Amino acid sequence: MTIEYLKRGKPEADRAEDDAKTAAVVAATLKDIETRGDAAVRELANKFDGYDRDSYRLTQDEIDALIAKVSPRDLEDIKFAQEQVVNFAQAQRDSMLDIEVETMPGVILGHKNIPVQSVGCYVPGGKFPMVASAHMSVATAKVAGVPRIIACTPPFNGEPNPAVIAAMHLGGAHEIYVLGGIQAVGAMALGTESIDPVHLLVGPGNAFVAEAKRQLFGRVGIDLFAGPTETMVIADETVDAEMCATDLLGQAEHGYNSPAVLVTNSRKLAEETLSEVDRILKILPTAGTAGVSWKDYGEVILCDTYDEMLEVADDIASEHVQVMTDRDDWFLENMTCYGALFLGPRTNVSNGDKVIGTNHTLPTKKAGRYTGGLWVGKYLKTHSYQKITTDEAAAKIGAYGSRLCLLEGFVGHAEQCNLRVRRYGGQNVPYGEAAE
Repeated sequence: MTIEYLKRGKPEADRAEDDAKTAAVVAATLKDIETRGDAAVRELANKFDGYDRDSYRLTQDEIDALIAKVSPRDLEDIKFAQEQVVNFAQAQRDSMLDIEVETMPGVILGHKNIPVQSVGCYVPGGKFPMVASAHMSVATAKVAGVPRIIACTPPFNGEPNPAVIAAMHLGGAHEIYVLGGIQAVGAMALGTESIDPVHLLVGPGNAFVAEAKRQLFGRVGIDLFAGPTETMVIADETVDAEMCATDLLGQAEHGYNSPAVLVTNSRKLAEETLSEVDRILKILPTAGTAGVSWKDYGEVILCDTYDEMLEVADDIASEHVQVMTDRDDWFLENMTCYGALFLGPRTNVSNGDKVIGTNHTLPTKKAGRYTGGLWVGKYLKTHSYQKITTDEAAAKIGAYGSRLCLLEGFVGHAEQCNLRVRRYGGQNVPYGEAAE
């Protein structure tokens, strides 16, 4: 097996050190929010966003005024994108059925899919106003039937971004707050004097937001570990270097720590892509950000075979995987660890980010090994129930249950079963003895 790195990113040890520093900052900040509530949130909002107001929740009049600033064309585009996301989310919801089955005469088992009762949606927006994230979190929560949806986004250039607020409102948010970063996530999860806490946190964010969600998990639910954007391009000679470089840098512009990886079995394509990245960075308006990500987190990995490409891709488990080969469906059939796949040169990650309808909140940091991305099912809890409708079934299940409880030494458990055997089966089972 021959796997060659033509370009490597920052060493894992350095990345781990960065993560440790982030974790320490987040822990201290969350403790402050939990202790001091609104006062801590206000200080953080002033410090990091330079934004202060009496209440960080927007009034309906403010929401209406902001939406009025959105041009008709932009509003139409927002509605179109939201419609695509809602349509796919609804199709997913329709696939999730409540069930009830009679597993043996008189024994009925079932489950119900119940919406989480409150959700906090984080919509990033400090560097770029992430209009699309509002569709992904807010609108999908509405499809799931969540009765209380609150949304937070930071100010953009010193004020709420009209397009983001429009998307949140149209998506179905019941409360909208102009808050960003750890203070937004902490306030939604922990609650303050002015913000009631939620049961679930969703949405992507920077390293601090992702770490805050991780630390808050258990106090509240989270959708997944959705940190800084990651992208991978799996390509062979069926595509050219311009397309590969464009797809790598198109995601690297998200932030200064967004991994972008090319996996290929073509040395020619690998070397030409490296040159093409350098060319594009000279003319890309966001090169100041994308260039840093590429320098520190960009990688080019040359493999001998498609099997090696698959193995490398599954090991990295990237958030976005753009597949452009002569066997795209083979990768679809065989890949097991990723956030989302984008198959063929006609599609691209930006489609998924903004408009096509699949959800763009996806697992990062190898979380694709154990979870998929945000979807309508993340807002639903599948709860089971059971009922026994006949005396015969109560006695039969009770007898098995009694013996199995005593096998483990649980006498009190066994007596729960024995009581039913006595009541419904007419058998006198002494306390502490197994029903026959």
